[in-house]
Amino acid sequence: MNAARLMPGAGYATATRWFVGGAAAALLGADLAITSLHPWADLQRLLAGLVHPDFPAVEIWSVVYTVAFAVLGVTLGAGTGFVLAIPFARSRSVRLACAGLRSVHELFWALLLTQVFGLSATTGILAIALPYAGICAKVYSEIIEEADLSALRVLPAGTGALSAFMYARLPEVAPAFRHYTLYRFECAMRSTLVLGFIGLPTMGFYLESAFRQGRYAEAGALLLVFYALIGSRRLWMRLSTLPVLIVGSALVLPKTIGSTDWLTSLGRFLGHDIVPSPLRSGALLDPVTWGRFWLWLRPIVTEQILPGALQTLVLAQIALVATGLGALILFPLASRRFAGPIGQPFGRVLLVVVRSTPEYMLAYVLLQLLGPSMLPAILALTIHNAGIVGFLMGRHADDLAYRPDAPTGLNLYSYETLPRLYGQFLAYLLYRWELILRESAIFGILGVATLGFYVDAAISELRLDVAVLLIVATALLTAMVDALSRALRRSLRLADLPTRLSKPLHGSAADPPLRAACT
Repeated sequence: MNAARLMPGAGYATATRWFVGGAAAALLGADLAITSLHPWADLQRLLAGLVHPDFPAVEIWSVVYTVAFAVLGVTLGAGTGFVLAIPFARSRSVRLACAGLRSVHELFWALLLTQVFGLSATTGILAIALPYAGICAKVYSEIIEEADLSALRVLPAGTGALSAFMYARLPEVAPAFRHYTLYRFECAMRSTLVLGFIGLPTMGFYLESAFRQGRYAEAGALLLVFYALIGSRRLWMRLSTLPVLIVGSALVLPKTIGSTDWLTSLGRFLGHDIVPSPLRSGALLDPVTWGRFWLWLRPIVTEQILPGALQTLVLAQIALVATGLGALILFPLASRRFAGPIGQPFGRVLLVVVRSTPEYMLAYVLLQLLGPSMLPAILALTIHNAGIVGFLMGRHADDLAYRPDAPTGLNLYSYETLPRLYGQFLAYLLYRWELILRESAIFGILGVATLGFYVDAAISELRLDVAVLLIVATALLTAMVDALSRALRRSLRLADLPTRLSKPLHGSAADPPLRAACT
């Protein structure tokens, strides 16, 4: 879809009005009720648990498994993504396959994989590796495309494609590959923690149990340990330590794989369970069979896919605009120009903690405090994503060159900084749009009436054919939003802004690439 046709001559102000107007319309159909009887009392108990954490209650093996699943999942996913990145730009089938992999959330992959491997290490690792393979293939391909081509021009005539890539392209892109892959480990830690909420033995499993039983001191300890893992990632997750981490992670995995005959389970899953029930026994050339298929499909589309997709879009649209407002408020905290040399480190720590908190876990906590509605999901998405965008915007603000007589305070923010960063701000929001939609869909597992609600219900009832159809619908909706986002970025010329993958801000080798940080 051509965004220029949708919004002829669209500028930043027009795009902003469209998104804000869409969020205002979505609010009319959103359930924002607070149904908890004592939300502030529950919040006080949670804060007391963070102030007085019960560290001896933390299950050490849950921390080990959280790290192990992340390490092995990213290693497998990034390795596969590297192989797929080479033909990515030239092969439409590879691009479509990668889009399909990354459009399905890790939790949905885990729910499907448990039908084959059970609640096992294999399920946890593959649930991370499959979507990350699609994500890494796309990002690695963009890094390759943006790399300097001068080395290729001096190769002798007749050099093979593989030799040209290994000797002329790979040395140029290897640093960006390394930085981005190490950054993906932080993302995988968040994803692995969330997998505990469906029963895998990571920290999330014990965190959910602690919240459910009101053991807030234990929950506080688990959260603080998780933040410590994320905050210290650059100390223990290095290229030099990676081989030790991979071998150690493989050795400490749970002994059982959940299903002793996974090949039989896989055959049954692919050949029977996910095949639509009307097509399992009827002849495919018989019109009666397809008549039964239509009678099976129609209520799924009208009663689950369409209302679930609508609620997913409503939740995502409100959360996207709320994220933008939150980021505009928060980014001065991460900027030295606004927060000063003393306030800036504290502001950055705050935003790092906020962005390191998985949306699903935050939504679960808010659900306990506020009761079941869209409000906890909106707040969770807003807090997490505003932390990410605000952090990146604050770093951009520090890179701006201000004139000597620049104003201060609110005038500096309103007339000097924000107008110069607004295009970058819209670019980051559009990059986050697809991810916010993916998260909105899985919040249905917590009871919000998005597509994930119907997926979870179908899997609970062992109607895997319906669950797969709903997951495919979720992936298609995500792909459509991603395509619209890319079209809008081209229409608004946001792709020309300095978010190149191969150039981290400030030239720091430790910083993740900017566009990658929004992926």
